[in-house]
Amino acid sequence: MSYKVKLEIFEGPLDLLIHLIKQNEVDIYDIPIAKITEQYLEYMEMMKTLNLDVAGEFLLMAATLIHIKSKMLLPFSEEAGEEEEEGGDPRQELVRRLLEYQKYKEASAQLEQMMILGRDTFTKGQMPTEGLEEGGLVNLSLFDLLEALKDVLAKAPKTIGFDVSLEHITIADRINAVMELLNQEKSVTFFALFPSDASRAMIVTTFLAMLELARMKMIRIYQSFQDEVIRLYVPEIGSELGVQSSEIASQE
Repeated sequence: MSYKVKLEIFEGPLDLLIHLIKQNEVDIYDIPIAKITEQYLEYMEMMKTLNLDVAGEFLLMAATLIHIKSKMLLPFSEEAGEEEEEGGDPRQELVRRLLEYQKYKEASAQLEQMMILGRDTFTKGQMPTEGLEEGGLVNLSLFDLLEALKDVLAKAPKTIGFDVSLEHITIADRINAVMELLNQEKSVTFFALFPSDASRAMIVTTFLAMLELARMKMIRIYQSFQDEVIRLYVPEIGSELGVQSSEIASQE
């Protein structure tokens, strides 16, 4: 698959680490580095499989985690103990970066909420107003989507032996299919995009199409605080979106 979805408008490696820390419900001051490193590398492998254009800082953070893990696996000795007293916990600098990043991100979110005060309360099932998040993700992160994708792939039919018939599925085809579905319905759930008999190729291509649509702000992907259901909808300003999706198909 030669198509790449660039992630510059989405989250970075610190966002992924914070996501993993919250998901595992661990203390940020006492990160189980071996477990978090393993899960971080799994996400990296998943993004590589999806052919997502992962920025260099993801690779740098992976190297940093592996380095910290290796230092913590070293057998204790008096000499190592003296070095540890001088240098401190090898996780200390990472924790400092995470806390600082989290502080500024929360401050940014609070400022944004102040700007849309009075417009961010919704009844169950109602879509949020336009422009809450850059890149089309509202109340969730790219890594929340990847977590949901893992569930879909886990339920996908397993291919046994050699599959003689090769599926030819393009991103443009799936973009048009998603937009057609959204034009028929006010909104659709994330899992509604993936029929139970969908192949892994169809699932991956649909997911990439969804990310591309979000990147171009042609759709919004929203996770409800009430029931945590992930839904897709078309922004009100998207009157020309059908034309844009047709242009994408013609350029493919």
